[in-house]
Amino acid sequence: MNQLLVRSVMRRLVSGGTCNRCISSLSAAVVFREVHKLSSESVVMMSNQRLRLSGQWWRMMCSTSEPTSKNSMTSSAMRKEDEKLSGDSVEKMEGEDDVALSSYWGVSRPKITKEDGSVWPWNCFMPWETYQADLSIDLSKHHVPKTFLDKVAYWTVKLLRIPTDLFFKKKYGCRAMMLETVAGVPGMVGGMLLHLRSLRKFEQSGGWIKALLEEAENERMHLMTMVELVQPKWYERLLVIAVQGVFFNFYFVLYLLSPKLAHRVVGYLEEEAIHSYTLYLNDIDRGEIENVPAPAIAIDYWRLPKDATLKDVITVIRADEAHHRDVNHFASDIHYQGKKLQEAAAPIGYH
Repeated sequence: MNQLLVRSVMRRLVSGGTCNRCISSLSAAVVFREVHKLSSESVVMMSNQRLRLSGQWWRMMCSTSEPTSKNSMTSSAMRKEDEKLSGDSVEKMEGEDDVALSSYWGVSRPKITKEDGSVWPWNCFMPWETYQADLSIDLSKHHVPKTFLDKVAYWTVKLLRIPTDLFFKKKYGCRAMMLETVAGVPGMVGGMLLHLRSLRKFEQSGGWIKALLEEAENERMHLMTMVELVQPKWYERLLVIAVQGVFFNFYFVLYLLSPKLAHRVVGYLEEEAIHSYTLYLNDIDRGEIENVPAPAIAIDYWRLPKDATLKDVITVIRADEAHHRDVNHFASDIHYQGKKLQEAAAPIGYH
């Protein structure tokens, strides 16, 4: 095309055409070429834009039918937006199989480790709630019933022991499991009623609310440990539901009517628990019950050595029961002296 343009200009020069006409013709040709070039480039640009838009539309359509890719910027942005809008989102922790709940409210557990640097595995209790049981406590202490209410409490517990012995006989693991489902009730009921009394009368509790709730929590940890050792059968679970329903209401009414009698009953129940765990240990020593390794929850809760066994677990549980015996007999004595519990310092942390 350029060659044709040059030839035409030369012809006009040879034929004697004016320079102005030649220049105008040349200018027109150059303008035509530039316009044609621009129009061609614009067409190419428009076609490229259409291709890009069609490509984006195709990727969007594919993303709706195919699983999202980790390398996709669009999918990651959508996930981030969803996490901001949702109240609770679930995130997979890197390098772990645990699923951590990320709360919209900013409530999250900080990373907690053991003394050896490993991750703390329990949510039901924290490292600062663990302790080493006091095994030096006197297990032979006994409150001799003297008053009428003491005798009522003592013989009530003795009568309750009869059906327990008939049902469980020498199945001390199942007996201990049933015993702990009952032993965890009094502390919760007493702590709850003292809490309501404190709110109702605008008075301090002397720390007894916390002390009784600590007792209930400690008994519950006994149960969680025994469940690891003894898997309850379906009829034993039904029995637990029935006994808990009856005993909770019985103890609730009893504590409203006579707190000193209620605490005395628990004191005698703990004495029976010490006796039952002693028989349990005797069978372990004689080899009638296998001395299996201690469950992990017991090792962490009581700070037992890693090679602890069933005997070690039963020993620390029995020591806990002895402490609960002392606390409840002490609380009953305070009431017998005509005083309120808040007038005496509560044995907080006395396990």
